[in-house]
Amino acid sequence: MSSTNEQGLQNKTDTPSGEELSSELLAEFHEANRDNELFASTEDPEFEFDESGLQLASKEAELDLEAELEDLAREQAGEIAFRSGAITPEGLIEDDFEKELGTPSDAEDNDESEFRDVAQYRILEVAGDDTYGRKVIVASACRLPPSSQINHERLMEYLKYTLDQYVENDYVIVYFHYGLTSKNKPKLGWMLQMYRELDRKYKKNLKALYLVHPTNFIKLLLNIFKPFISAKFGRKIMYVDYLHKLKEHLHFDQLVVPSLVLEHDAKILSAQKPSYPYSSDESEAAVHNPKQQFGVKLQQILQNYKCVIPPVVETCVEFLRKNALDVEGIFRRSANASVLKDVQKRFNQGETVDFDEINDVHIPAVTMKTFLRDLQEPILTFDLYQPVVRLHTLEEDRQLIEVQRLFREELPKENYIILKYIIHFLTQVSQYSDSNKMNTVNLAIVFGPNLLWPKGQANLSTIGHLNSFAAYLIDNYTQLFVR
Repeated sequence: MSSTNEQGLQNKTDTPSGEELSSELLAEFHEANRDNELFASTEDPEFEFDESGLQLASKEAELDLEAELEDLAREQAGEIAFRSGAITPEGLIEDDFEKELGTPSDAEDNDESEFRDVAQYRILEVAGDDTYGRKVIVASACRLPPSSQINHERLMEYLKYTLDQYVENDYVIVYFHYGLTSKNKPKLGWMLQMYRELDRKYKKNLKALYLVHPTNFIKLLLNIFKPFISAKFGRKIMYVDYLHKLKEHLHFDQLVVPSLVLEHDAKILSAQKPSYPYSSDESEAAVHNPKQQFGVKLQQILQNYKCVIPPVVETCVEFLRKNALDVEGIFRRSANASVLKDVQKRFNQGETVDFDEINDVHIPAVTMKTFLRDLQEPILTFDLYQPVVRLHTLEEDRQLIEVQRLFREELPKENYIILKYIIHFLTQVSQYSDSNKMNTVNLAIVFGPNLLWPKGQANLSTIGHLNSFAAYLIDNYTQLFVR
């Protein structure tokens, strides 16, 4: 480490001047420009890249970026930032950068309605969990309005407000880059400010940042920003050239993919001439063995196993009840991917899984969440989605009556029994919240989108209603489950 520290920016005298920093950034910029011919003109000067995503659109993009780099360099020269960070061989700084960046002042608590001016664009969406049980947050560049129509400081506040609801859990971000234009592109200084303000609190539990349809432009930016990006954070960035590649890690059907992005992906796929990978319903086409538990209909499991509670649910719950009620962050943490896949495979083969042999309480926790989300239809059924989302419009005393009616008249008996079993267990988990830090609200954030989701794509506003409903079930268990 000492040799690495010697390469770092140690003190003020090692910090380059504004002119030196500007020259370095611009030199790197022009070198990339020459090598990759990034700034050739295209037929559509509005976009920063052409349909193949390999070229930037116009000379204006070069001039704009060059000017922003000069401004950014002058700004950085006066800040003496990152001078104690050790530089890795890849040009990234080590993970002690947070203390140099400082901690931004805590924003005042804001009700979601206060961000209606930004939320209306649906730039950010929450899309349930990925295949490893981590919350998925989607950001779409094509939904950014022209810079003249949005306050980017407000956008920053809204971004932090949204992330604040999930950063205590493991989570991933999917960024759809297509659609970023010269009209809606934020300034480079704002992008760097965003990275700084999203301090360790936000980066700690971020497990992956998927950059979908990356262009040479965004790769160039990341290269320029290397001095400001930690080595650990840099390893979380993953380039995804085609949407179907996300299916290896995410539930594609729950992703909120803008139509512009879908159309762009279809164009680049047709140019490569593979078959369109998500034009058919794979869940309908798949042939399941009789012992299959993940990715099938609930009724199929109950019929094939002659049971009331699916074996995977009962096995996970009973183990967690005995061994993990007081484990801090239970249901928040992700699990080892290879072990998780092996456990799912064994359950699908009808084997009995002994979690004592695995010696990791997070494996059954994530297995349980994954099972619920992989069902072809949610435990609460598609039919109850709209009634649940509308529930918040009723007065409090009417809500209890309506939920009791839904459970009595519309929720199938077998679904009701399993839901009651799960919610009863979650009430037990919440009773240990002083030690496990999983109170009703935190449990609801984890389980809300796994108990109910729409046939199409959910959006951020409805996710909040699902979370509230899950919390309502836990808080009012004895009054609701009387059937």
